[in-house]
Amino acid sequence: MKKIVGVLALSILLASCGEKKEEKKDGFEMNRAKTEKKVEATSAEVPVDMDNEGIGPFKNISFSADIDTELAAKGEAKYGGICVACHMPNQRLIGPALSGVYERRNPSWVMNMIINPTQMIKEDPIAKALLKEYNNAIMLDSKLSEEDTRAIAEYLRTL
Repeated sequence: MKKIVGVLALSILLASCGEKKEEKKDGFEMNRAKTEKKVEATSAEVPVDMDNEGIGPFKNISFSADIDTELAAKGEAKYGGICVACHMPNQRLIGPALSGVYERRNPSWVMNMIINPTQMIKEDPIAKALLKEYNNAIMLDSKLSEEDTRAIAEYLRTL
């Protein structure tokens, strides 16, 4: 009888030490395994197109060799109050850095983008590509006059 009780106790002990089943719980689960994400380069970069004048009132804009410092100062004030929230001269923020913009874009295109961003984003291929590159951050229409737009364009020449 002692042997039977001993064997029975031993078998219960071994059975309880067997494989443990894990219960799944509903709710949040966090896996702390380290994973590496590969960031793929965008295959379609924004093109440099000096012939595209964009969509808007400005056509065939060309600048004189000298910068109009008085107009550029007015443009700097407007830029500081409106544009600097998304654009820095030498640093990419919500929008592109604007230093050297006239090496990448036609002056008419730049001015049309400033005064007419909504229509440019809808219809212009470069504006569409920029929108995609900058995570669909839409440039807001600041309702600038043509004079204010020209002043900002002059200021951008100084960057």
